[in-house]
Amino acid sequence: QVQLVESGGGLVQAGGSLRLSCAASGSIFSINAMDWYRQAPGKQRELVARIRNDGSINYADSVKGRFTASRDTAKKAVYLQMNILLPEDTAVYYCHYILRLRQVGPDYSYWGQGTQVTVSS
Repeated sequence: QVQLVESGGGLVQAGGSLRLSCAASGSIFSINAMDWYRQAPGKQRELVARIRNDGSINYADSVKGRFTASRDTAKKAVYLQMNILLPEDTAVYYCHYILRLRQVGPDYSYWGQGTQVTVSS
């Protein structure tokens, strides 16, 4: 059974920093993408950053230059360093993996439980 467990959210003042972590447990053959999403109250869930299996990273325009995603493939973990946080970054942040359980088989989508990030002005 694959599970993604997140940590690192909290309350921070505008201009501050937080680091989110997400690690997968269970038997995984390969991870094709490791994402961070966020969902603010009353808004749709949006993609914040994506790390593909080749190591390339894409960011939402709203976080470019402030957020940095990274991974540790040995630990099956992904991180999001968030700097210069703004009140509009307030949201529940979710990690999301697209992975394969076996060498031959479909890709699966797994989500973390979500962690609240609140930025006060």
